[in-house]
Amino acid sequence: MEWRDTGFVLATRRHGESALIAELLTREHGRHSGLVRGGQSPRRRALFQPGNYILAHWRGRLPEHLGSFDCELVEAYAVRFLDDADRLAAVTAAAALLLAALPEREPNVELYQSFAEMLTALESKQAWPQHYVEWECGLLAMLGFGLDLSCCAVTGAAEDLAYVSPRTGRAVSRVAAAPYRDKLLPLPGFLWRDSPAARRDIAAGLALTGYFLLHHLLEPHGRQLPEARERLAERMRRPERGYNPA
Repeated sequence: MEWRDTGFVLATRRHGESALIAELLTREHGRHSGLVRGGQSPRRRALFQPGNYILAHWRGRLPEHLGSFDCELVEAYAVRFLDDADRLAAVTAAAALLLAALPEREPNVELYQSFAEMLTALESKQAWPQHYVEWECGLLAMLGFGLDLSCCAVTGAAEDLAYVSPRTGRAVSRVAAAPYRDKLLPLPGFLWRDSPAARRDIAAGLALTGYFLLHHLLEPHGRQLPEARERLAERMRRPERGYNPA
């Protein structure tokens, strides 16, 4: 039994003295793991950095077996972010979220494509933190927990949206939220209208998506937000001199 597919590296872990077990997000085979013989060598470890785009050849005696990977590098995304700690944190956070949230071996081409587009946005756009938060919103939607930020859940108005109900995931306007706003989650403006995002808005966006990722997607399966995702949120809560949302 064998197949070839393209994929993105999500994570690796040591196996024995010289091998690795690699976790990939593949286009046609979903989240899939496999043994990489000799994977702990410096050259092979460099290939299996989170976010790297590779061509994978999987072999196994039976489909349900772990099997082994033989991989070739296509695009080394990870190395492009080595001089930018925030972007590198975003790559590792996204990879960790996919590893925590996705079932094994269930293809999701839409999600695969969205991850590829997010990596491109991290590389090429100044407003990459905004695109990252929007990617997490998309991840929620693709896994069945989409937020409805189109209009106020109480009045139907599409203006002055300021909060989100933690129960329904629907937006609430500032006026309608007044009696119980302490029970609602802040909604940064860039998530419902075309506007730049300051660093505090990114932090608010990550707090919002993090709540729904945790309570609606991970906790029901006994999981927590990955440490890499928590580290990204902490980085975005710190003010950074020279941050440009444009």
